Amino acid sequence: MYSILLYMKGLLATLLLFINTTFMTTALTSVSSVPLKSLTYVNSSYPVPNCVSFSVSSGTGCAWMCNYCASQLGPNYYFTDNVCTYQSGGCVGNPYSGVTYTCCST
Repeated sequence: MYSILLYMKGLLATLLLFINTTFMTTALTSVSSVPLKSLTYVNSSYPVPNCVSFSVSSGTGCAWMCNYCASQLGPNYYFTDNVCTYQSGGCVGNPYSGVTYTCCST
């Protein structure tokens, strides 16, 4: 009788190991195949930024770009690539024509 119990214990341990290994392999495969989404804000105290993208033609400077972003987003915004920055005396930088620039509200 005791040998049967030992056999059953061994069989149960093998079965549990098989189930655990199978489950973990399936779980890891499932997780690795889930596509990642872009960054989203979960906490409502951090609002999702509002962004505007645009391109400029030759001769357009940062003064126009900063005015445009301010008119679309309000006074608190930033350029995602720092093409234009505000310094004493105004908005400065060197934008290129045909490049898409993005500014976002803070």
